Amino acid sequence: MRFKTGRLAISLRRQAAMPLRFNPFVFSRTFFLWVLVGLVGGCIAGAYWLVLERLLRVASLVTGWWVVPLMGGAGLLAGLIIHRLGDPGEMSLLVNNIRFRNGRLDPKGSPAMILSSLLCIASGGSAGPEAPLVQVTGSTASWLARKLRVRGEGLRTLSIAGMASGFTALFGAPLGGGLFALEILHHRHLSEYFQALIPAFVSSCASFIIFIVITHIGIGPTWHFPVGGTPQLNDAFYATGYAVVATAVGWLFIGLVRQLRRGFGQLAVPIYVKMGGAGLLLGLLAYYVPLARYFGHEQLAELLEGHFTVAFLLGLLAAKLVAIALTVTSGWRGGFIIPLFFVGATLGLLIHTVFPSQSLPLAMISCMAALNACATRTPISTAILLATLTGFQQPVPILFASLTGFFLAPNTPLINAQLAVPGMEEE
Repeated sequence: MRFKTGRLAISLRRQAAMPLRFNPFVFSRTFFLWVLVGLVGGCIAGAYWLVLERLLRVASLVTGWWVVPLMGGAGLLAGLIIHRLGDPGEMSLLVNNIRFRNGRLDPKGSPAMILSSLLCIASGGSAGPEAPLVQVTGSTASWLARKLRVRGEGLRTLSIAGMASGFTALFGAPLGGGLFALEILHHRHLSEYFQALIPAFVSSCASFIIFIVITHIGIGPTWHFPVGGTPQLNDAFYATGYAVVATAVGWLFIGLVRQLRRGFGQLAVPIYVKMGGAGLLLGLLAYYVPLARYFGHEQLAELLEGHFTVAFLLGLLAAKLVAIALTVTSGWRGGFIIPLFFVGATLGLLIHTVFPSQSLPLAMISCMAALNACATRTPISTAILLATLTGFQQPVPILFASLTGFFLAPNTPLINAQLAVPGMEEE
């Protein structure tokens, strides 16, 4: 012990004697790379969003029974694109590449991902643009890092920063987006990626600015929830109770996804056949329950403005869960975070409709947080994202709900790549 203490004292004295020096070249180069990745990611996200908006505007003109052939045809065409250009993979592949391939992401799948996801999302699939954007911006950052001869941990850091830039651009939340890029990788081994936190935040800020400039969306909450009452200590306990109900729905959703994934996996047919058939089923759901169509960005605003019966909300909840599960298991491209936010909001509105004395914004946002944390294992970034997206002024109840969904989630995650590395599980 004396020997170790002596060596530590000598080391500290040597460090204290060293002159403080600032290396502007090293700092400016790394900071420039982080900003560059964010600007590129913001440009990609901005261009993607502008195209998606126009396609959504055109597709929204198709109503009635015409929705069925539209979505069936979109699924078939998107499947043919994937069949021809190659499977771009899903979020599990992205997470595995970050964890086990030192962040080396292949950009070759980006054309197939961009084209197929635009078709799937614009036609009315229950999947959002967050997953395609994260994959495309992350793989672009990885390609850029290799071109600039960045290797080792620097390559993985820039890939994570690219992922953060895509996620932040869509949600307009640099803090939540930057943290989400790390938290989605694995909650138990988050410390492995902690050094990428500041690069992810810098990239997110740059992406956020350029995305706003390109799209002119503006800054502020995405959804305007009713103003809640005076904050009370009991709000945290109510939020936990709502979260328990939402987590039960999360278990139902995860079980449904696994069953459908197993069923589609046993079909010995080309992917375009699966996607075309799933498109017809999604079209039927959209015809009978129009609010179950699309990924929920605009539909959540309709939910906040409308007045619905308990029977309708129960039907909408079931239809949306089936629509999301069908979308993400049949080969349709897109993410399920925003659709799950819609499901959580529907559940919260259902609770308020049954028990009118309960706080509507607290019930809806708590259910949104718990359901997403249960499915994605991202409790901290989910709470930050929802505080930004909704403008809710009580972050503590959201955190309680999010952590409840996280701790009550199934042992086996929905994203299989989030499983612990063999041999690294906690005793």
